[in-house]
This record gives sequence, structure tokens and C-alpha cells, in this order.
Amino acid sequence: MKKNFQIFASINVLGTALKPCGNSPVTGYFRDSFCNTCSQDIGSHTVCVEVSSEFLEYSRSAGNDLSTPVLQNDFPGLKNGDRWCLCAGRWLEAFHQGQAPGIFLENTHLEALKIIPLELLNDYAISIN
Repeated sequence: MKKNFQIFASINVLGTALKPCGNSPVTGYFRDSFCNTCSQDIGSHTVCVEVSSEFLEYSRSAGNDLSTPVLQNDFPGLKNGDRWCLCAGRWLEAFHQGQAPGIFLENTHLEALKIIPLELLNDYAISIN
């Protein structure tokens, strides 16, 4: 039986069209390169980040190993410099531990603001080169 769920509009935290976060590896709750979300995305995979080696080590030590490949899920593992749609709660947790990665605001979904204040996102914003 197909479950009904609401897909939220592709709007970023700046109020404009959401831009893709990353495609190498492909990221996002829907694995569509965007930090799109829906009512079933309990983790709110809405924050587009650039992972660092330090963040990956922190995440592994906190019980979320993002650097080890999981081949049965077509997940190659992340490495320093990769872009990834991170759970908003995980980003906030990393922030409180002094390990928060930089954020791409144009690629971060508006729903992230339900968990992280815009002022804090702005403090960690990095520009796209």
C-alpha cells in the first residue's frame, strides 16, 4: 500500500528557488541532488554542507559514520570537501560540540529553519565558488 505524504516546496532559507547541493555523491532525502524534504523525512535532511575531515570524525564518534562506504545502499562514503544534505538536528548537535560544517544557504531547504535559526545558518554560510 502506498503511503501518502506531503512534499514541501523547493524553497531555500533565503526564500528563493532551492539549488542542488551535490551529485558526487548524489545527496538528498530523495537522492535527487537537492535538500528537498517531505513529511516522512523525520531527520529533516535539509542542510547543504561541505563536510570536513574533522566533521566526519566527529559524526563517526557520535554514532553516524558518514565516511565508510555502504555498498548495498549505493553509498560511497563521504570525504573532505564533499557536499551533503545533512539532517538539521545533526548539524545543530555538531554546532553545540564545536564541529559544525559550513553551509550553502542557497542549497539549504527552508524547512531547516524549524530547527536552526537563520542567524546561526548565516554565521556558518560559505559562498559557492
